[in-house]
Amino acid sequence: MKKIGICIALCALISMKVSAQTNTQQTGGITTATPFLLIVPDARAGGMGDMGVATSADAWSLFHNPAKTVFGDRQIKAGLTYSPWLRNLTDDIFIGAGSYINRFSENAAWGAEFRYFNLGQIDLTDNQGNPNGTINPNEFVFSGAYALKLSETFSMGVGLKYIRSNLAFNGTAANTLQPVNSFAVDVSGYYQSFEENYGNFNGRYRLGFNIANIGPKVSYTPGEEDFIPTNLKLGGGFDFILDDYNIISTNVEFTKLLVPTPQPDGTDEDKGWIQGIFGSFGDAPGGFSEELSEVTYALGAEYLYNNAFALRTGYFHESQDKGNRQYFTLGAGFKTNALNVDLSYLINASDVNNPLENSLRFSLSFDLGEIFDNY
Repeated sequence: MKKIGICIALCALISMKVSAQTNTQQTGGITTATPFLLIVPDARAGGMGDMGVATSADAWSLFHNPAKTVFGDRQIKAGLTYSPWLRNLTDDIFIGAGSYINRFSENAAWGAEFRYFNLGQIDLTDNQGNPNGTINPNEFVFSGAYALKLSETFSMGVGLKYIRSNLAFNGTAANTLQPVNSFAVDVSGYYQSFEENYGNFNGRYRLGFNIANIGPKVSYTPGEEDFIPTNLKLGGGFDFILDDYNIISTNVEFTKLLVPTPQPDGTDEDKGWIQGIFGSFGDAPGGFSEELSEVTYALGAEYLYNNAFALRTGYFHESQDKGNRQYFTLGAGFKTNALNVDLSYLINASDVNNPLENSLRFSLSFDLGEIFDNY
């Protein structure tokens, strides 16, 4: 039963029109190839509704917003993370990641990140039920990024990714899949204000954007091409600095896939990837109201005590007509001078099953080297 369930999960992931995390084909959502690129790797973001484009800089800034890396408070930030996937179904599907960021000067930083999605071992059988070998499908992405401060409060970043999706499956002629090798680019910006006094407390606000996974279409089968999940994230946040020990951060984030909305006549499949990006803002058959329904939003908050202990919560919402992912998140963090430990847990609030249900996400990160004062 376990392997049957895994095969079903694999088929859902590699059907060429793949939802990132849910049965969006049944709910009218936009689907893409390589949806693992959208999976948030770290537990800190996972505790705040899977957001991070405008939160404070950390070891996972390369995924959320490369421009944040130059606002880190330490020269080197490195991290490791692990997230089980489909825990209710199996125990050998997971996503793991490693990240390294080096703020080598006051105004510039570079970083590298590796993310690996393992779909477990799948036992194959023929039409008579006889063993027919095994496959171990997997995907990974390697990213590099550079960020530069253009002023004391604003930076921009650019990232380059190599993408490998090996879901090779030798079935019938119609079902045979070939590995995918491709590339993508991220372009991002980040603003962090000076700390100001607001009467009974100090505060600062943050704004961020990231256009992620800008790249060509890919092909799992000859003659068929699919869009990768190019997306736009916009976000903002405000830090309530109550005193030297207590900080409360509130955040909001909006995300939209920059790929064509499926058309009744199938013309969306004929568009090139550049045309698809620019056309994605006005191609929904249902007009402006449907375009708005393609935007997901997340709300998140973080309480930090003495820069040593954090509590987090968040909420993620996707339209019922576009995938229906809706969930609450909880998280906690523990920090020493050099080591950070973060945990998060997801509580599903939708009829659509979530692959992270009943799973605890875990991240380790390290702060090393020179200390920077970000005012």
